[in-house]
Amino acid sequence: MGIKLLCTRNFGDKNIDNIRKLGYDVNIVREKGAHYTENMKDTEVLLCYDPFDTLDINNMKKLKWIQLFSVGIDQLPMDVVRKNNILITNNKGGYSIPMGEWIILKILEMLKHSKKLYKNQQEKLWKMDTGILELYGRTVGFIGTGSIATEAARRLTGFGVKILGLNTRGREVPYFNRCFSTENMNDMLKLCDIVVITIPYTKKTWHLIDNTAFEAMKNGVYVVNTARGSIMDEGAFIENVKNGKIAGAALDVVEKEPLDVESPLWEFENVIITPHNSWISEKVDARRFDMMYDNLKRYVSGNKLNNIVNIYKGY
Repeated sequence: MGIKLLCTRNFGDKNIDNIRKLGYDVNIVREKGAHYTENMKDTEVLLCYDPFDTLDINNMKKLKWIQLFSVGIDQLPMDVVRKNNILITNNKGGYSIPMGEWIILKILEMLKHSKKLYKNQQEKLWKMDTGILELYGRTVGFIGTGSIATEAARRLTGFGVKILGLNTRGREVPYFNRCFSTENMNDMLKLCDIVVITIPYTKKTWHLIDNTAFEAMKNGVYVVNTARGSIMDEGAFIENVKNGKIAGAALDVVEKEPLDVESPLWEFENVIITPHNSWISEKVDARRFDMMYDNLKRYVSGNKLNNIVNIYKGY
């Protein structure tokens, strides 16, 4: 008998056969609405995104490792994970390239007034916009310097910008001209023309970007959020859009998803809203499987896994 593995996604017959060849006894269930059944009791490895609303992993007494398809871990039942000492690995880096591209796209769309010009096209209005701005020479600050920020910073180096980053201790990171510690966040914010939020969501980062942070920013700042909506105080954000402090914003995440139809965020001409879509590309499935398959090989061989999450820090 092989290692009991439960997977909430069918990666195709060829890929599943390759997992079986590593020595796993694979059980595939649909993630949405998955419920615990008796044949899951000996599960040792779980590959999934978020089946936890209906799948009670506390019944899986032999569960040792959860490999998440996601980067974020806020969907996990942390009480069970900690109580049962379950190892967690995530898909860190798996979405960084498309998200890095998305960040560059939205920065340029904001500065080049693309939303306004596309609206003019829909209305068949031939009207020149003389307020277009350059990215060149501006300062871009990243709240968080992980793989997503690094991929975006790598791409920004060709635009002639200054790139700042924020991390716990202010450690140096490739592609960043200077990094600040989290306790000096406002010192960084006051220097930035564009602020990009890419930090993991934890209890410590809930509403990290609040009214005090907005006050520290330049007048006319541009804001991008690809992390989690709750890292930014949405009420404070809305007020700072209304009062003109924020010149433009691109939000791929909001505090409550999907965004309520009554939310004022839909109505702002200078705010771009996308439905948590920045991570998607035609290559993410292949990257996800390759990462997961490598970890499955490591697990069988007894080697250290990649992307181990500190369940107490939250990333």
